[in-house]
Amino acid sequence: MNYQLQETENDFESIDIRQYLALFWQWAWLIALVTVLAGLVSFLVSQRMTPEYSASTTLYINEAPSTKATDYNSIITSERISGTYSKMITTRPILEEVATRVGVTVGYLDGRITVSPIRDTTLIQITVKSSDPILAAQIANELANVFSERVVLIQEERFTVSKESLQTQISDMEAQIDEVISALVTEDDAGVKASLETKLTQYRAIYSNLILSYEQIRLSEAQTVSTVMAVDPATVPTQPISPQVMRNTALAAMVGLMLAVGVIFLIEALDDTIKTPDDVKKTLGLPVLGVIAKHDSEEGKPITSTTPRSPVAEAFRSLRTNIQYTAIDSPLEKILITSTDPREGKSTVVTNLGVVFAQLGRKVTLIDADLRKPSLHRKVGVQNRTGLTALFVRSMDTLELIMQKTETPNLNIITSGELPPNPSELLGSKKMKSILDKIAESSDMIIIDSPPALAVTDSLVMVPYVDAVLIVIKPGFTKAKSALLIVEQFKRSNANLIGVVMNELDLGRSRYSYKYYQYKSDKNYGKYYSHEKKSA
Repeated sequence: MNYQLQETENDFESIDIRQYLALFWQWAWLIALVTVLAGLVSFLVSQRMTPEYSASTTLYINEAPSTKATDYNSIITSERISGTYSKMITTRPILEEVATRVGVTVGYLDGRITVSPIRDTTLIQITVKSSDPILAAQIANELANVFSERVVLIQEERFTVSKESLQTQISDMEAQIDEVISALVTEDDAGVKASLETKLTQYRAIYSNLILSYEQIRLSEAQTVSTVMAVDPATVPTQPISPQVMRNTALAAMVGLMLAVGVIFLIEALDDTIKTPDDVKKTLGLPVLGVIAKHDSEEGKPITSTTPRSPVAEAFRSLRTNIQYTAIDSPLEKILITSTDPREGKSTVVTNLGVVFAQLGRKVTLIDADLRKPSLHRKVGVQNRTGLTALFVRSMDTLELIMQKTETPNLNIITSGELPPNPSELLGSKKMKSILDKIAESSDMIIIDSPPALAVTDSLVMVPYVDAVLIVIKPGFTKAKSALLIVEQFKRSNANLIGVVMNELDLGRSRYSYKYYQYKSDKNYGKYYSHEKKSA
C-alpha cells in the first residue's frame, strides 16, 4: 500500500499542467465572480453613456499644373502640400467660419475634428464626432466647403495687386485712345492730323502690351493655383461609434479575468501553508504516511466504525499499514500523535487509527494526554469523570476502573480526567512512564493524543516514553514554518518521527486532491463506497 501511494505521487510529479488546471478549478468561483462583475459594470456604464456619432468627408487636392510632375521631388512636394493643408483645416479662422455657418460655438468644435492625410495620395480625410449625427455631417461638409473657399482666396491674393494695376492702366489707355480718335474726327489741319494718328498708333501698341501682360498674369494664375474639392461628402451616420457596449463588456471581462488570475498567483505566492506531499518532503524532510479526506462522521462516531468500507476508512487502513512498515523489526507499541494547531483534527486521527488497529485483533488503548482541552472522550462516546490524572494520585491497581471500553472490540480508552494546573510537569514525570508501562502490560498498542506541540511542551516531555511520534497537518492550513519548528524541536529531543498524516483534505476545493486520491479510483473502492451509501 505504501509503495502504491509512493508510485502514484511519482507519476504525477512531472505533470505541472494538471496542477495549474486544478489551481484554476479551485479558484474558479473567484475567476468567474471577478470576470462577471467586471463585464457587468462595464456593460451598465456603457449603456448609460451618451452615444457619439462620426461623420467623414474626403477632400481631393487638385494641384496646379505647374507643380505636377512624375519625379521624386514632386512626390515629396505633394506629401508636403497634403500635410500643410491638413494643419490649415483646423486653424482658428476656418473653425470660426464653420461654427458660424452651423450655429455652434468654436469651443464646441474643440477635440471633435480629426484631419489626416491619406498616405501616398493627395486625399485628406476629415472626421467629425458629435452626439448629434446630423450636426456631425453638417460640420464635416461645411469644413470642406470653407477650407476649399479659403484655399482659392489665399492663392488668388498673390495676383490681385498685379491684376488691379494692369486693369487700371488698361482703362487709362482706353480713355486716351478714345480721346485721340475723337480728336481725329474733328481735326481739319493735316499736320495735326498726321501727329494724332501717330499717337493713336503708339497708344494702341501700349494697349496691346497691357492686354498681353494681363493675359499672361491670368495664365500664370491658372497654372499655379491649386484647388480643393470634396469627393466624398459626409452623410448622416446611423450607428454610433461609441460606446461599443459589447466590445467594452468583453474587454472589461478579459481584464477582470487577467486580474483574477494575477490575484490568484499572488495569493499562492504569499501562501506559506503545506499543501502537498512534496511540500512535506521538501520542508519537513518526512514521509507522508497517510492522506485523509475531509468527512462528516455519523453522530460524531469514528467513520472507520460507522462506514468501514468508505474511501476515508480505507485511507485510515492505508495509514495503519504504512505505520506498520516503519518498524518491521521492532513493532511500535507507544505512538504519540500531535499537531501544530488544535484545528488540524489530530483527535479524529487518534480515534480512527485506534479503531483500524483494533479491527486487526490487536488490543489498543487510547490515552487522552491533552490535559488542557481534551476531546477524545467525545470522539468515542464515553464519559470523562475520571481518567489519566487520577492515576498520578491513585494506585496502579485502579487502572482497570479508569480504563473504559468502547463500542469497538479490543479498543479501550483512558480519558484525561480532571484538568490539572501543571500538565507539563505531570506528563514529563517518572510517574507518567510508570503509567504507560503499566498500560502496556495489557495492551498491544498505546496511541496517545497530546496537545498541539507549537503551543505547549506537553508532547515534547513525553518523547522519552514513547516509541514514535506522528505529526498531523491540515493541507492548506498548517503553516510551513510552524510545522518545521515542531519537527526541529522533536529532533532535538531525539524523537522517532515516523512521518506525517495529511488530514481533512477538502476534495471539493483542493487542487491537489486528484494527486492524493488517484489510487482510490479503483473499481473495488467505488463498488464498496456505493454499497455503503445504499446500505446507509
